[in-house]
Amino acid sequence: MITQERVLEVLKEADVLLEGHFRLTSGRHSNRYLQCAKVFRNTKYSEELCGALAEHFANDGVEVVIGPAMGAVQMAYEVSRALKCENFFAEREDGKMTLRRGFAIKPGQKVLIVEDVVTTGGSVREVIELVRAAGGDLVGVGSIVDRTGGKIDFGVPFRAVISLDVESWEPQDCPICKEGKLELVKPGSRKV
Repeated sequence: MITQERVLEVLKEADVLLEGHFRLTSGRHSNRYLQCAKVFRNTKYSEELCGALAEHFANDGVEVVIGPAMGAVQMAYEVSRALKCENFFAEREDGKMTLRRGFAIKPGQKVLIVEDVVTTGGSVREVIELVRAAGGDLVGVGSIVDRTGGKIDFGVPFRAVISLDVESWEPQDCPICKEGKLELVKPGSRKV
């Protein structure tokens, strides 16, 4: 089992944790941003972190790992490799998460949903709906980073490689905006 100290070491080595003034995918503002996509620039990091996540679900009979595009496409692949099962991704079409490209969940199929960073869980909840609508058996949700500090509840087992309580604010309550010293940056992949 990977230690929290090692996870933090990997995140620092991979230049994942950024400090400043950020607009999150949820629209909230934060003084810290986790750019987990950088984990996937180097397979030594992604293999270690995704392997550690896969260990949490190793005895659940996972048949397919699904990640919401874009952030969890590579992650779904890497976790499925560790679990020795299939993987695919859900993607947005007309603003709604959907399965395309011939990807389909079979009724009763044991599914694990993965996401690189969970803040509000919005994308994950959309994929949960897809899995349930298709009759899949959702065994759990996994992430590299849980930004909620363990406060989020998906109604199924949720495991993260590391859980951090990273503060964020609604735009009108953002103390950084009120100071007016740092420019607001949107570093993620999805337009808000």
